[in-house]
Amino acid sequence: MKKYALNEITFMQYILLNFGMVVSIGFLSLPRVLAEQAGTAGWIALIIVWIISIVASLIVIQVMKRYPDGTVLDLLSMYLGKWAGKAGAILFAIYLFYYGYTGLVYTILITKQYLLQHTPAYIVMLLLLIPTYVIVRNGPRILGRYVEVIILLSLWIPFVYLIPLKDAHWLRLLPVLKEGWKPVFAALPGTLYYHIGFSTTFILYPFLKNKRKASAGIVISYTLTMLMYVFITVTCFVYFGPDEIIAYNEPTINVLKAIEFKIISRIEVLFIAFYLLIFSLSWIPTMYMSVFCTTWLIGKQDHRNHLRLLWLFIAVGTYFFMPTFFQSERMNTLLGQIGFVVEYIVPGCLLLYVWIHDRLGWRKHL
Repeated sequence: MKKYALNEITFMQYILLNFGMVVSIGFLSLPRVLAEQAGTAGWIALIIVWIISIVASLIVIQVMKRYPDGTVLDLLSMYLGKWAGKAGAILFAIYLFYYGYTGLVYTILITKQYLLQHTPAYIVMLLLLIPTYVIVRNGPRILGRYVEVIILLSLWIPFVYLIPLKDAHWLRLLPVLKEGWKPVFAALPGTLYYHIGFSTTFILYPFLKNKRKASAGIVISYTLTMLMYVFITVTCFVYFGPDEIIAYNEPTINVLKAIEFKIISRIEVLFIAFYLLIFSLSWIPTMYMSVFCTTWLIGKQDHRNHLRLLWLFIAVGTYFFMPTFFQSERMNTLLGQIGFVVEYIVPGCLLLYVWIHDRLGWRKHL
């Protein structure tokens, strides 16, 4: 019997988990970042990074095929010994926790700015952590269903962003390469940050019901990500222009001000309230995978006790310290740097190692 058979996720859930994690928060500020670094040609950087991300994620799939019924922690234990597996569990737990925490912090800051200006940060954190606990405690199967529901409820959002296009000036995109290719390539490192998240395949792979579709799933996931990013970026570019867009931290929110209803003065506030569901896709899956790593570390399967400890740690910690927008930006920058190593460098090195390992017949056994 498969080790993780009781918590299998479907092919669609696998696609949406990867897609939701990547686009959950990044699309708010991505158009500004691209405009600052590459002007209106920034959308080209998205296509280049899409190709790079697909290649890197397929490398992750090839690594996991060496041990299809286990996570990367099981694979490390088999190839490098139990201490390598334990070290990997600690590092992945820290990385995934940091990934989720940065998403939580950014969500709280956005919520306080637009919705609950006078509510203490720790109260907002508690409001977010309570449903998080309810979902995460039930494992990846419920997590996959939650992501499916959120994505299906969000299918109307791209159509709303078509409304501001009535005031768009498409000539702002021309000429395509105003300053050549140099700004586009300069924007690649920053753009890579908005594509990190596929390393969760290291943990999710054994839960996938039909593993033969894993490669197709990751390609579909990143193609949807690229299309979403290009769509929202081009929309902001043609609406604001290359100079005005850099004046907004979250141009994806500001562009909504073009939508007017007589009974609603600030339509973007309603969208922010709904976006909270989408934002949750950045921390709910990573919180589960973080406690999965810590429970694997001690040889347990029930992750709920570790989840309660993590829940309490975050809640109490927020009471004493809450990062500012500036600190959140620095946290995101650091996450991008760490994510580049974890998601683009480590998979390649690991694939090379296991290939040499198998070729030379050094394979260890659990």
